[in-house]
Amino acid sequence: MLALQSDLVPAWTALAPAIVLGLTGLVLLGIDTIQPGETSNTLLAGVSTAGALLSFGITAWFLVAGTGQVSTGGAISLYGDAVVVDGMSLFFTLIFTIVTAMVTVAAYDYLREQSHRGEFYSLVLFAATGMTLMSMANSLATVFVSLELASLPSYALVAFLKKDRGSVEAGLKYFLIGAVSSAVLAFGISLVYAASGSLILGEVASAVGTTEMTGVVGLGALMIVGGFAFKTASVPFHFWAPEAYEGAPAPISAFLSSASKAAGFAVAFRVFVEAFPLGAIPAGVDWVLAFQVLAVVTMTLGNFAAATQEKVKRMLAYSSIGHAGYALIGLAALSAGGPNGSVLGASMAHLLVYGFMNTGAFLFIALVEHWGIGRTFEDYNGLASVAPIAAVAMTVFMFSLAGLPPFGGFLSKYALFYSAIEAGFWWLAAVGAINSALSLFYYSRVVKAMWIESPEGDFGIEKRPVGLYAAVLFAGIGTLLLLPAFGPVIETAQGVAAALF
Repeated sequence: MLALQSDLVPAWTALAPAIVLGLTGLVLLGIDTIQPGETSNTLLAGVSTAGALLSFGITAWFLVAGTGQVSTGGAISLYGDAVVVDGMSLFFTLIFTIVTAMVTVAAYDYLREQSHRGEFYSLVLFAATGMTLMSMANSLATVFVSLELASLPSYALVAFLKKDRGSVEAGLKYFLIGAVSSAVLAFGISLVYAASGSLILGEVASAVGTTEMTGVVGLGALMIVGGFAFKTASVPFHFWAPEAYEGAPAPISAFLSSASKAAGFAVAFRVFVEAFPLGAIPAGVDWVLAFQVLAVVTMTLGNFAAATQEKVKRMLAYSSIGHAGYALIGLAALSAGGPNGSVLGASMAHLLVYGFMNTGAFLFIALVEHWGIGRTFEDYNGLASVAPIAAVAMTVFMFSLAGLPPFGGFLSKYALFYSAIEAGFWWLAAVGAINSALSLFYYSRVVKAMWIESPEGDFGIEKRPVGLYAAVLFAGIGTLLLLPAFGPVIETAQGVAAALF
């Protein structure tokens, strides 16, 4: 198969997934300028979804063809090694593009009565472009610029409902905390540059191992950890997440909690594995310990906070913080000379499964909001009696997020915890398993309300929105299909992760 290693194919074509997303966003702006605010919602949603699916298709073909992987000559470096296309970047791009496609399909119904639809779809595509470039970033400068490209559209999307005070307030809080975290990240990058004299990850790794500025490197690395902790909604940089997810339009909550979170992990995995390799960094720079503390505190606080919530959307927001803690095991369970590709790959595979089940759960909430149903658990009482198909899908999402068999979330958590045990970090797996068991309590509350409790009144559901239903069912089917397909998924993830070491 063609793997973009031929002299006849320019290397920059490896950026096709990001280019397609960016061009689609520009095309949407162009279409909307013809008749501002009056452009067909069907046209805008169709172009957005087509662009996301085309990018997904190209990414999948590249990944199967071995583009940028060891089997075809290794990673493709571009622009002075500032950008790199390899198996890991392609794997994460699959997550971004498929989540983007589900969100744009769901937004078709959600935006039917809204103005500025063209801006909404274009901002989603631009944010996805930034996330794709984050996974390809091989320079700390590229990391910062691509992170801002993903973040700035996200701030606007959270505050998209301009007449909704909660949405505007959530957007403002998200922006302010994001600005502070960006400043912390930029300062950390400057400290690492001062000690290493370079921003390219490989050159940073060569320099920090011999530098005498151990304290500067350690402080810089710690500040970079803080910047990434914000992007992944890890404790103690998680405060923005519940507010932003609750106030934002539900499709955007799905987008941020799945795609944006995965993007944060994509860039964190690359930066800390390649720029600060274990065994080659100064003795005082123990970033693995920092991630171990983050993982334990994040999964524990996220799950306990979720268990105390009375609103389903806010519960899912805290639940997403808990899942950030699970994914952090990919960095927390690393050790010099250990089976690091296995645990890092397991974390990547979990993020892929999480992209389906968590996106689907938030899109179900978007469906409920579209019907005008309340936000508390009690408001969901008896919902299965009037929307059984959607309720079945939500049940799949809840049990999969809890890690129950036979759903995709069970295998992804099992692989993650088993890999941590193999790496010698059984205590991380134990903390994860205990927290996963706790999560069953609040996830089952949703299922109990829908299927067991009696409705308090008439839901008044008259229409079945096509876009929202299609997106929810697609996410549900994807969550189920990842059970038999998990073997190839985990093998691919662990294979591309091993290439980083």
